Amino acid sequence: MVLEEHRRSFITAKDFDFLSRHGINTVRIPVGWWITQDPYPPSPFVGGSLAALDLAFSWAQSYGLKCIIDLHAAPGSQNGMEHSASRDGSVAWPSPEYISQTLEVIDFLATRYGGHPSLLGIELLNEPSAATVTLDVLVSYYMRGYQIVRNHSSTAYVILCQRIGNADPIELFQAGIGLSNVVVDLHYYNLFNPYFATMNSSQNIDFIYKMRAPQLQDLKGMNGPLVFIGEWVNEWDVQNASQYEYQKFGSAQLDVYANATFGWSYWTLKNDMIHWDFEWNIKNKYLLFSGSSMLKTPSFLLLLALGWGIHLIIMPR
Repeated sequence: MVLEEHRRSFITAKDFDFLSRHGINTVRIPVGWWITQDPYPPSPFVGGSLAALDLAFSWAQSYGLKCIIDLHAAPGSQNGMEHSASRDGSVAWPSPEYISQTLEVIDFLATRYGGHPSLLGIELLNEPSAATVTLDVLVSYYMRGYQIVRNHSSTAYVILCQRIGNADPIELFQAGIGLSNVVVDLHYYNLFNPYFATMNSSQNIDFIYKMRAPQLQDLKGMNGPLVFIGEWVNEWDVQNASQYEYQKFGSAQLDVYANATFGWSYWTLKNDMIHWDFEWNIKNKYLLFSGSSMLKTPSFLLLLALGWGIHLIIMPR
């Protein structure tokens, strides 16, 4: 009952109207592997996610938006975190059985939405862990997933997320995965690492310009897949930062990420933590975003919790 009410009220057509009016052209929608067994997924999952995804595609078409379907949780979990549906931190995904099952999920999604006018792309896997998923295993999976999408669509973008942890995204640019409409997804957070814990606001902003901007330029210069900043947020470890400092930090990120050849997406539209909430940031002018100023590249927004459990309302990632 809780999840039914959540899906009925948390994201509505009004949100798609808000996004369209503010210059956003695409939503990135995370789903779990159990969506293939909707409306009766195995315990402990709750049915309704497939109907919610269908509804999102309908709203997107009505308001002129596109959709990226992001496989956020693979069977067995690809990173051991809550948002990949791991209960105990274990990572069992890199096994032939689970990889085969994951490819079936991609086939299900590509079959259902491959011809939909609102589909922009399918992200084959979110944030595989570098500590537990080897590059060889991941590249093999990505190559097979790419072909499955191509079996159903010649134009849908196939999005490959970088490994999280100790891995350089250049590894995916050098892997030669796919022939057309391939995108590499980088997640940029000034969080989740002790490196950022003692930085002040100026140092955080300098990091965006001195580290992130050159990396983007280097990857763009490889003449390979398109570059997508698939997750970022206007939040950091700076304590008691002023509105002006948040504005400067957000503007630096918008300035740099606008150079990504496939655009960017913000995590997330709505959240109980205010700075993770895109809508709150816009309405309260902590993020000085103008859709018209971003037209040199696509601007994308991540949309949370259409097909997910209620725990993702309170989890930032």
